[in-house]
Amino acid sequence: MGPKKVPYIITHDARTIRYPNPHIKSNDTVKVDIATGKIEEHIKFDTGNVVMITGGHNLGRVGIIQSRERHPGSFDIVHVKDSNGHTFATRLAYVFVIGKGQKAWVSLPSGKGIRLSVAEERDRRLSGKTH
Repeated sequence: MGPKKVPYIITHDARTIRYPNPHIKSNDTVKVDIATGKIEEHIKFDTGNVVMITGGHNLGRVGIIQSRERHPGSFDIVHVKDSNGHTFATRLAYVFVIGKGQKAWVSLPSGKGIRLSVAEERDRRLSGKTH
């Protein structure tokens, strides 16, 4: 709530939108029409949605939200599973919802946000070398 009880939201790119849909909550993702500045759609931050990690050790990874652990007074933890079946955990602040269910709203990079483990990366490098 802003001055005079006017509801508003602030986006990651510093846009302030007044009188948003009352169903939009913190950590949800909104699709904004650039020309008009109006909200077209929104995605709830919920299990089963596609996310991209925007910070920390897992930066750039893409996966599906499995669960969320709430820790009052500390960082909330989100468990994410990538398309290879690997599960990892990261802070809530680093998670950005990019799609509903299995369908992403944005095009993904060539690796589809999958990071290999240290052993898999080593094996990939060794198989590329010919002696």
